[in-house]
Amino acid sequence: MQDLLKFITCGSVDDGKSTLIGHMLYDSKLIFSDQEESLKLESQVGSNDGNLDYSLLLDGLMAEREQGITIDVAYRYFTTNNRSFIVADTPGHEEYTRNMAVGASFADLAVILVDSSKGILTQTKRHTRICALMGIKHVVYAVNKIDIVDYSHSTYDQICLDIQKICLEYNFKSVFTIPVSATIGDNLTTKSTKTPWYEGPTLLEYLENIDVNTADKDSGSILPIQRVCRPNREFRGFQGEIILGSFKKGDEITVLPSEEKAHIKAVYNLDKETDEASKGQAVTVSLDKEIDVSRGSVILKDTDLYKGKLFRAKILWMDDKKLVAGKNYSIKLSTAESLATVMNIKHKIDVNEGSKVYTDKVYKNEIAVIDLACKDVMIYNKFKNVKEMGSFILIDNVTHQTAACGVIEHNLRRDENIIYQKMDITRDLRSAQKNQKPKTIWFTGLSGSGKSTLANALEKRLFADGKHTMSLDGDNIRLGLNKNLGFKEQDRIENIRRIAEVAKLLNDAGVIAITSFISPFLSDRENAKSIIGRENFIEIYVSTPLEECEKRDVKGLYKKARAGEIPNFSGISSPYEPPKEPDLTIDTSKVSLEDAVELIYKKISDSI
Repeated sequence: MQDLLKFITCGSVDDGKSTLIGHMLYDSKLIFSDQEESLKLESQVGSNDGNLDYSLLLDGLMAEREQGITIDVAYRYFTTNNRSFIVADTPGHEEYTRNMAVGASFADLAVILVDSSKGILTQTKRHTRICALMGIKHVVYAVNKIDIVDYSHSTYDQICLDIQKICLEYNFKSVFTIPVSATIGDNLTTKSTKTPWYEGPTLLEYLENIDVNTADKDSGSILPIQRVCRPNREFRGFQGEIILGSFKKGDEITVLPSEEKAHIKAVYNLDKETDEASKGQAVTVSLDKEIDVSRGSVILKDTDLYKGKLFRAKILWMDDKKLVAGKNYSIKLSTAESLATVMNIKHKIDVNEGSKVYTDKVYKNEIAVIDLACKDVMIYNKFKNVKEMGSFILIDNVTHQTAACGVIEHNLRRDENIIYQKMDITRDLRSAQKNQKPKTIWFTGLSGSGKSTLANALEKRLFADGKHTMSLDGDNIRLGLNKNLGFKEQDRIENIRRIAEVAKLLNDAGVIAITSFISPFLSDRENAKSIIGRENFIEIYVSTPLEECEKRDVKGLYKKARAGEIPNFSGISSPYEPPKEPDLTIDTSKVSLEDAVELIYKKISDSI
């Protein structure tokens, strides 16, 4: 029997993916008798004129059955006499492209359906590109609904030519096409007499016999650490799944990022010691000496990986909010987690032509090449070398939703030449010298809410107490440090990022930083917190109502914004997102300046 085959079905909406797999399972008698009875009953009230609707075996959600489309990824396990399978039936609608990408991430092979009456569609090309992005090397194009075009040989040949053209740019190891009818069953499990011009195997035969095992390009052994195991004081083990090679007792290993060396004292599979463990096994290893190993570390033998903070990657953008340079996200790469900043967008990739499209923003379901800078040192490899060490996801820090999945193309050389220089005079020493705890007090609110006035009054109060402070004001910063920035979204993101970096430097110098910026977006303030450090960030929301801010309008900005002379003005033509959990909220239309400063002083006095 062949090894387990993990494959997905994908393609454009209504191409018949669920019907194809359902019919193949039905004809192969791979469903239970109660499922068969349920299928017959539900088909009678379905949208298939009382005929068996094989898609019902896969479409499990009520919304899917009502709309006749696949929304979620449906996983099915089945076994024939020749092979075991796990199939992921993925949605075809563009709105659910992210679900399709999730299914592709686990698969060895993709069955991409093409409607014979429509030919190659944009979504077909998009799914082909995503399959390549996710590292799938074997693709089968099921040219479906061949019965609708009267089993036309010429139509099939033309579609095959179109498939060859779109696959030229991809490094697939195998591409195969089969004419099928998911509804009638042609060439699914038995050869169809209506396609005498097709001499190849049925779809099931092909899936049963294709060899998808490939030798790893990289030699050696890799074990990313997921967990440190300390059941008692005598034992310290490191747990994870071996993704390359094997480990055995006595092996000399290297741990990254520390680059310390040790020998394996023992290898455990579950709770039993074993002589050797190999790729795909979850193990616990203990070492012959105490070295620095934690979650995110990687144990290596006879190989090497990249170690750094900067790399270029290709991503599928999944978020409803567009991507612009400068935004920060959480990144998960293998077992490691960190923060990552999108330094720049190199280009998008046109789904139809595969050409580069130069842009400064990326929208949902688009594929792009970007440069990423991580806060911490990451251990990685090129995706084409070691899939598990070259793939990652980006997570929105506000919504905690997956924003993108990506693969690493290569490291950035500048990372190799930049090394953080440790200084003898530390932040703690500078803080002790000044007899204070440096924090960043971040005022946020609409223009005219009173941020700058409050910041100025607070600094005078702290200065009178002998505190060492520095005030960073929005207008003042834009007259100097950020004079090259405009007010487009990416410029506003970069404006706040630079301020956060300056505030962090001031804190490192032992100084209390006081900032007063509109900083209208939750994500930007979350980025600032991440840069400065959440434990050092005190957020004060100046919640003065818009009506009051407009009455004050000292600079005449609201009047110009209402007249359309200032685009992207917070509160008028651009949204302001209030903090969800600020450390303090102050409405200057209800509280006097003296009382407001006293409230702030009481709030922060114990922490500085």
